[in-house]
Amino acid sequence: MTAPVVPAQEAGLARAARELARIAERTDAVLAALPVPAQRDPRHRERAADAKNTARTARARFLDQYAEAVYRHLTADLTLHLRLPELLAAAGEEWPGLVPTAEQLASERGRLQAEKEGHEIDQGLFLRAVLRSPVAGRHLIDTMALPTERALKLLPEFLRTAELDLGSVHLARRDGAAHLTMTRPDCLNAEDNRQVDDMETAVDLVLLDPGVRAGVLRGGEMTHPRYRGRRVFSAGINLKSLHSGDISLVDFLLRREIGYINKIIRGLRVDHDGAWHTPIVEKPWVAAVDTFAIGGGAQLLMVFDRVIAAADSYITVPAAQEGIVPGAANLRLGRLAGGRVSRQVVLWGRRLRACEPDARLLVDEVVEPARMDQAIAESLARLDGPAVTTNRRMLNLAEEPPEQFRQYMAEFAMQQALRLYSADVIGKVGRFSA
Repeated sequence: MTAPVVPAQEAGLARAARELARIAERTDAVLAALPVPAQRDPRHRERAADAKNTARTARARFLDQYAEAVYRHLTADLTLHLRLPELLAAAGEEWPGLVPTAEQLASERGRLQAEKEGHEIDQGLFLRAVLRSPVAGRHLIDTMALPTERALKLLPEFLRTAELDLGSVHLARRDGAAHLTMTRPDCLNAEDNRQVDDMETAVDLVLLDPGVRAGVLRGGEMTHPRYRGRRVFSAGINLKSLHSGDISLVDFLLRREIGYINKIIRGLRVDHDGAWHTPIVEKPWVAAVDTFAIGGGAQLLMVFDRVIAAADSYITVPAAQEGIVPGAANLRLGRLAGGRVSRQVVLWGRRLRACEPDARLLVDEVVEPARMDQAIAESLARLDGPAVTTNRRMLNLAEEPPEQFRQYMAEFAMQQALRLYSADVIGKVGRFSA
């Protein structure tokens, strides 16, 4: 582990921090003198861009040298476990100009994506630097693998009743298996900040419950006119929420990847008897795809131990069409399906129908819709063995080493933030919502 900052380094850090704060203050003054983003003409937009670029260049240089030192300071030399929002809030308070303040973020709440200043790009810049550090990045990812406070509060109720309605996810324990059903019937299980929170809570509860040996994820029945009465797995990111400014970099895009999806792969970090040899709780997972798994729904399939798909379903990752980065799909899809197929899916928008040969690179079993329940039960029975969890751990370690994931997420934090505020994405989601 890298040694803590020595006094001479602390002095240099303090000087650099003061200079960064002065540059950020000048940038804020320029932006405050301009009309709000939605009312700026080309000349205003150019002045705003120049001011932001000046500040971001200074931030990048500062973070290149001091990111780990800043993280150590914020976490009391790695003894505090700050989740993403807490870390950014602490950085905003203690390091002026480094990340957006709570007031700056609050001032944009409720604005359309096109009308925001783009403060999340500065969050992405900070988190890229933190995740790039082997010490800070590993500590942050380990922190995000801890149980959430919400899950710990709800655990006694779930242990007692074996059932919980979390809002957008219904959770039930039956015969040693936890069944997670995504229940956003109005929007085809399209994910937003709320659903990410519910999903992470549900995953935590599955892993914390000693009576659960495996988890199953499936979509519920829809009320959407086109699919009324049919089960749907997921329509991916909620583009209407993205247009309205309600999809956040931290609480959705990063929390989703470093939070509940990472917990499905690598388990939950806990303090329990036996933690000296395995300080995590892992369980096998089954995904059952009805109708379609689009975008983020398809990304989920890449981390499950067994994927069952209805014969009339399909899988697609329309990332290039939407203009954003499809989570960690770019990390995992090539390993599963090969470079050519992954480019056809991500860059070209190819749709993989469950019954075609290439779909079997992502799906283990294709069944008629009427046989889905039986196939799920059979899969759970096959995964209910004492060596399954250990072997899935070793398979995941070989296929996606933690350091590879950390490095990918570092660049993802920056690139996804930039994509959120790119003109093409804003234009596309605006047309979609219209």
